[in-house]
Amino acid sequence: MTSSPTTVDSPDVAISAANGLGHIRLTRPQKINALSTDMVLAISAAITAWEQDPQVAAVWLDGEGDRGLCAGGDIASLHAGITAGSALPARFWAREYAMNGRIGAHPKPFVAVMDGITFGGGIGLSGHAGVRIVTDTSQLAMPETAIGFFPDVGGLYLLSRAPGELGTHCALTGARLGPSDAITA
Repeated sequence: MTSSPTTVDSPDVAISAANGLGHIRLTRPQKINALSTDMVLAISAAITAWEQDPQVAAVWLDGEGDRGLCAGGDIASLHAGITAGSALPARFWAREYAMNGRIGAHPKPFVAVMDGITFGGGIGLSGHAGVRIVTDTSQLAMPETAIGFFPDVGGLYLLSRAPGELGTHCALTGARLGPSDAITA
């Protein structure tokens, strides 16, 4: 299948579609591709459009840089918003959760490459994909659980399906999973 190339760029995410493949690349490697509201909005718009686009047969998600797919949400900006009493953090999480739901229900093959650090919001982006690829450098975790928060972005849903008590262990400790443990989970 060949489609005409389309591209939407923002400073921190590159979105394009060509030859039947929708491609989302997180382009914020200096912050391990930490998610901002603008990134969530751009990704959401693309995957929503591609649901009905006959020119896009599959979606590919990856991250720029050698440190990881995504370290999670941009904690510095979220913290600043919370301490300022802003509504922006609540809007960010509402949009992020909706995006993750769309990824999980996407009608086309959705492939996520979980290379390097894939934490928190990175799990939300990739863990709900129909096809998840780990590499020899993959490190998956919900580190917010180590400080008493619950695994968000659908993390509890994902961990509840892990074999034995592996999901419970990860939910309670924030343990990092390397590639073989991630495959097991």
